[in-house]
Amino acid sequence: MTFNPTQVFDELSSTTEKLFKGYETLQKMDDVAVATTPKELVFQKDKVKIYHYLRDTPATCKIPVLVSFAMLNRHDVLDLQPDKSLMKKFVDLGLDVYIMDWGYPTQADKYLTMEDYIDGYMNDAIDFIRKKHKVPKIHKMAICQAGTYSMIYASRYPQKLKTLTTYVAPFDFGARENMLYKWAEYLDVDTMVDTVGTIPGEMIDSAFSMLKPSMNISKYLGIMDSIDDEDKVSNFLRMEKWKSDLPAIAGEMYRKYIKDLFKGNKLINGEFYLGGELVDLKKMTVPYLNVYATGDTIIPNKSTLAVMDKIGTKDKTEYAFPGGHIGVFVGGKSQKELAPTVTKWIMERTK
Repeated sequence: MTFNPTQVFDELSSTTEKLFKGYETLQKMDDVAVATTPKELVFQKDKVKIYHYLRDTPATCKIPVLVSFAMLNRHDVLDLQPDKSLMKKFVDLGLDVYIMDWGYPTQADKYLTMEDYIDGYMNDAIDFIRKKHKVPKIHKMAICQAGTYSMIYASRYPQKLKTLTTYVAPFDFGARENMLYKWAEYLDVDTMVDTVGTIPGEMIDSAFSMLKPSMNISKYLGIMDSIDDEDKVSNFLRMEKWKSDLPAIAGEMYRKYIKDLFKGNKLINGEFYLGGELVDLKKMTVPYLNVYATGDTIIPNKSTLAVMDKIGTKDKTEYAFPGGHIGVFVGGKSQKELAPTVTKWIMERTK
């Protein structure tokens, strides 16, 4: 290997110039804002809040939609910026949209259970919206972990839902096809919960970071090529701001989530109990749209699609979306294809 001093000097000069331009770009920028689509707080119980997205015109869809995001991250990624906002697109397309904010659990919430979240907070939110709009049923959307919980809810309270749409949600935890599912098998969740109580978000995030250890390095190397582009830097910082906003997880809820679902795989096997009652997926008779990402490296497609043969509804649709777990919400196709397709599916079932 030949050492070329000129080449090394040129590379150092180029990097120094990029860093200087990046410094100038950052100096001109204010703090980046996320979740800017106008909304108002309409319901709160404990730390859980429900927001209603504001509209300038009446909704075309007369039955409202409640959206729930996973508890491991914040729902802001669904409204990351005006031109990459799934929520804004749904509003623009005529849906009347509400979103659940799970809040930031503290040690005071370590004893909250899965029953508290599904039979409590989720059910109360749905009842509030039903009563407010004077309708017997509403549309439900849910992402990842909240998709699993919403499927459980729909199996217990199908009479309250007009439709259910889930995105990149895990249902079958039996196939150890990626590191996340393999790690969960050996996770000593009892010791974690008994020792820590409420699980810090940073602890969960560190596990996801280890799925692709090079990602944290490569993303910074990648932004270097666009460091003088204020728009691209703003987009990068918005995503980083969302990723670093890490709520804690209620300990007892997390214990059941890991032991009964990830380890026991009880939901798909018909052995899962909630509140002392068996959850029968055959009782999920609500029209169902299952959105999965073909390039998902966090939730295997087999885990998502396995539920299709287990549920009782005859109106069920699979929607393969090209991209990764988060790209479903922030990619260009999310605006052009996903939102219109989901809206059309919901509108057809609103009659």
